[in-house]
Amino acid sequence: MNTLFNTARAAIVTLAALAGSSAFAQDVTIAVVPKVAVPFFDDCNTGAQEAADRLGVSYQWVVPQNTQGATQVKIMEDLIARNVTGIAISVNEPKSVEGVIQQAIDAGIKVVTFDSDSAESARSLYIGTINTEAGVTMGNSMAEALGGKGKVAIVTGQLGASNLNERIDGVKKALEAYPEIEIVAIEGTEDDLAKAVSVTEALLRANPDLSGIFGMSQVGGPAVAKVLAQKEFADRKGALQVFAFDDLPDTVQGVKDGFINGIMVQRPVTMGRLAVESLVAQIKGEAGEIKDIDTGVTVVNADNLDSYTK
Repeated sequence: MNTLFNTARAAIVTLAALAGSSAFAQDVTIAVVPKVAVPFFDDCNTGAQEAADRLGVSYQWVVPQNTQGATQVKIMEDLIARNVTGIAISVNEPKSVEGVIQQAIDAGIKVVTFDSDSAESARSLYIGTINTEAGVTMGNSMAEALGGKGKVAIVTGQLGASNLNERIDGVKKALEAYPEIEIVAIEGTEDDLAKAVSVTEALLRANPDLSGIFGMSQVGGPAVAKVLAQKEFADRKGALQVFAFDDLPDTVQGVKDGFINGIMVQRPVTMGRLAVESLVAQIKGEAGEIKDIDTGVTVVNADNLDSYTK
């Protein structure tokens, strides 16, 4: 009799827990805001959507039309007005979103950053590459390829993006050990491929003795590969050392074609997945210790192009 009672009671508790979990999920809406519509963030969306589906929560993917900080602020304000439960944002301009992140927190909305941080804001944690260390790795890779000397240029994305500037800081830190390597230019592209191609062409024309280019954002690698494929710059292939971020198809093809020496490969699917999982855990009060999460980076070149894993 006691066995039957206990079994029935356990079943009731299980059903109640499931019902409670279902009710919880129905009341939760997670919004994820990337920097802009580019393929890197498609991978973030894949990971975030998978996690939302698995956890049974509502999910919104809200893409800014440009990389201006004010655009993300407006999106955040709209999400606050719509009473979403959690927001994950890859920040274009760290300072610009500090106030609106605080507004979200004050409204009871959990906020995390991913890929690009606003470190002085009230967000609970950052999920993504520790970009300064990734920049150090990139700088050391370039120094080795150059034999410790030469002129280099940096092609970045949005000039105010904290993650890109942290990568640049890391490169500079690494190159302090190589006084014969000189950074002759740092150029922004607003993460626009056409602009990145134009910037790269101008750099090569203005610096015929340029030995290397760092592609800090995802458009850097494809832009350099497109430029080096042009007849005008055919003689620079192999002579110009190129290191880039993110294993987009055009960047990977650039390695195969010999235009790009190496790629710093991040883990965007993991970033998106962990962002949603972290927000849901915080909303449920099950997050435990909350601290930043380093999703890591892998240096990919012609030797491991067919064998690396994310």
